[in-house]
Amino acid sequence: MLQTGLEHIESELAFKETLADNENVMICCGRMGPMCLPVYGVMETLTPDYPHVAFRDMDFDQPVASVIRSLPEASGFMGLPFTVYFKNGEVVAATSSIQTMEQVTAILDERFGTEA
Repeated sequence: MLQTGLEHIESELAFKETLADNENVMICCGRMGPMCLPVYGVMETLTPDYPHVAFRDMDFDQPVASVIRSLPEASGFMGLPFTVYFKNGEVVAATSSIQTMEQVTAILDERFGTEA
């Protein structure tokens, strides 16, 4: 399990329930490494400012990560983490490798707006 302050997705059922129960979802699928930690930190920092977004993490090395790794939007990704943004259960954006606060907020604002 990842050691972050985010809610973890640890099963395919939890993944499906997260998408079904939340209009806007950001999932960061990675490890506890130097490219992933900053993205988890950005997500933790932004959680209070984006109450209409469900921020979740997922351990890249667990079987459940196949739901992210197998997405067509992630097929060309080379670096961790794989970060995927879902709106109403559909992928609306996907990135790989380290992302800055500015990059993440630009996607959140464009895809999900700034308020519920």
